[in-house]
Amino acid sequence: MAQTPRATEVVELAALKALAQPRRQQILQELALGGPATAAILARSLHLNTGATSYHLRELARYGFVEDTEGQRPRRERWWRAVPADRRFPPRSRQTPEMRLVMDELNHHAYAADVELFERLQRASTTDDFVYSRSEITLTEAELGAFFEEYIGLLNRYKRSPDQTPPGARTVHTRLMAFPASPNPEDAS
Repeated sequence: MAQTPRATEVVELAALKALAQPRRQQILQELALGGPATAAILARSLHLNTGATSYHLRELARYGFVEDTEGQRPRRERWWRAVPADRRFPPRSRQTPEMRLVMDELNHHAYAADVELFERLQRASTTDDFVYSRSEITLTEAELGAFFEEYIGLLNRYKRSPDQTPPGARTVHTRLMAFPASPNPEDAS
């Protein structure tokens, strides 16, 4: 199995703002799924212009989300890759009001992109590899934290490096969204 990256919390507001930009989210997803690419390749794939794509890549690199793959490709081309990481965000209780606005924006774009991707791929599919579950469980805040860590552990157990991936395996998108069924009564006061 691939080595599991150490969990790191993204707390710098500027880094969160860099991630919240929708084009940058698209670029990161493209690099994570498709592997290293140049700004020109990404621009064609995402229907952007090369200058804007280069700018977004430099901004993502500034905060360590992508990096130059120097030495792997011809020198005249600058190839970029997503930096593998287990990125976490501060819990809502530790977010400043400005950070909450940025996180709300980041989540809005990420969730909308996830739903659009799921719907588009599901419509085009004739296979049985679209699994979906809705459920409710009753947990304390501490139990939810433990549940989340177990979920991440399960994902990491199935991650593989490219050389360990068996024939016929495909990248599968996974998402966990957990939220209370009603507002916290303490928040209403």
